[in-house]
Amino acid sequence: PKGTMAFTGKYEFEGDENYDAFVQKIGLPSDKIEMGRNCKIVTEVVQNGNDFTWTQHFPGGRTTTNSFTVGKEADMETMGGKKFKATVKMENGKLVAEFPNYCHTAEISGGKLVEISTSSGVVYKRTSKKIA
Repeated sequence: PKGTMAFTGKYEFEGDENYDAFVQKIGLPSDKIEMGRNCKIVTEVVQNGNDFTWTQHFPGGRTTTNSFTVGKEADMETMGGKKFKATVKMENGKLVAEFPNYCHTAEISGGKLVEISTSSGVVYKRTSKKIA
């Protein structure tokens, strides 16, 4: 069985695939698209059983934090800063969340944080390496 603390750590952006196609598909404004391209986002995850605090630190000091409990509805914020409600599920060791216009999964694979967002057939993959 996987350890319950599998996600806890600090991860730095390493690379992504299909960024432009995806952010255009979800309607991110062009200034946000430029800001996010190859952005050295540091993702900090604190997992305590089924409770998660998921913080993204952007260059320049901006942060976004989503706190949630697996299986319970929570207030969340999208990449574009929109607020919404979602219930995060755990499936085969992956966190799965339905955002307003995309589905997001996150898993730890080979010691890296691998996040996949899918919107109308466009798959965006972001990989971050563990730094703490």
